[in-house]
Amino acid sequence: MSSAAMQIALPAITHTCPERDVYNRVLALDGARILELGCGRADLTRQIATHGRDRHLTALEVDAIQHALNLQITNLPNVEFKLAGAQAIPAPANHFDVVFMFKSLHHVPLDLMAPALNEISRVLKPGGLAYISEPIFAGDFNEILRLFHNEERVRGAAFAAVQAAVADGTYELVEEIFFNTPVLFKDFDEYERMVIGVTHTRHQLTPDVHAEVQARFARHLTAPQGAEFLMPMRVDLLRKPRLRVV
Repeated sequence: MSSAAMQIALPAITHTCPERDVYNRVLALDGARILELGCGRADLTRQIATHGRDRHLTALEVDAIQHALNLQITNLPNVEFKLAGAQAIPAPANHFDVVFMFKSLHHVPLDLMAPALNEISRVLKPGGLAYISEPIFAGDFNEILRLFHNEERVRGAAFAAVQAAVADGTYELVEEIFFNTPVLFKDFDEYERMVIGVTHTRHQLTPDVHAEVQARFARHLTAPQGAEFLMPMRVDLLRKPRLRVV
């Protein structure tokens, strides 16, 4: 597939599933050397590391506060946590079978997105796969988030950077996957802690904006377990071209 076939979004997405269903379908992770960039609280790191067999993970986080918390995790012996960004990966060339970015490419500074994608290509083995997962700028969750943190520009830039990396031959586009993934918060306190209070971005809400965010969130407290959102997602599954034998 060429970059011309890529789409930043679809008019309607009908498939709903947790993200693990997507990456387990398209990737062979057992026995793999895996890199995760922007691992955050390491929730998906844990899912990947504790399922299957013989998986070796390196999980990078650029936020020093969250990285310090990750270093306190003692029950993931097959995971090595490191403090680093995607534009400067502390690993040799041709080292990893799979590289994950879960909702993290749009957090890379705009001028570093292309270098980050080149760096990912450097550390991937020939034929290795990059799984770039990005939220689509749509949906009820996004409508609340954009009240205090509008990501339309950076998400568009992230897509453009991937599209350019396919167009110039750095990657081959294997597949674009669109799906909705459920996101659940038991109450507004949990939303405030996990979204507004993230340590990698300093959100400062005025009292009026905070009240509006809380009011809109309250409209979704309809499920027995709290507020559930369906977040529309796009995965660009990319392959590093194999070395050509001359």
